[in-house]
Amino acid sequence: MATSVKQLLEAANAVAPHVTPAQAQEMIATGNALVVDVRDAPEVERSGKVAGAIHVSRGMLEFRADPASPYHDKNFAHDKTLILYCASGGRSALACKALKDLGFAHVYNLGAFKDWVEAGCAVDQPIEPGML
Repeated sequence: MATSVKQLLEAANAVAPHVTPAQAQEMIATGNALVVDVRDAPEVERSGKVAGAIHVSRGMLEFRADPASPYHDKNFAHDKTLILYCASGGRSALACKALKDLGFAHVYNLGAFKDWVEAGCAVDQPIEPGML
């Protein structure tokens, strides 16, 4: 049976709660949160990212998160709170579901980067193209 993007997003949003910038800041303040920007590199280069966030494009997320992968990033630990975002919230919702499927328990969708910026939260400034 075919599935639509709308259905995929509904399923993703059902398993990973959305958090506001203020809620995300509280989680980050605990010191046990990993903020992940799942946008593509050119987007991050143009606009910057949440201060302290790591950039892992949506296409590489599962490979970076899975300890059995040769591309594993040790920042992904199952005891951490993971907060993901993208440009509009769609890719981050799908990414949250993928992490939940990989066994991560504390996964939250911050949604759109612009919401973080509009809330006046800290941003690491854009970098030169090709430096990611």
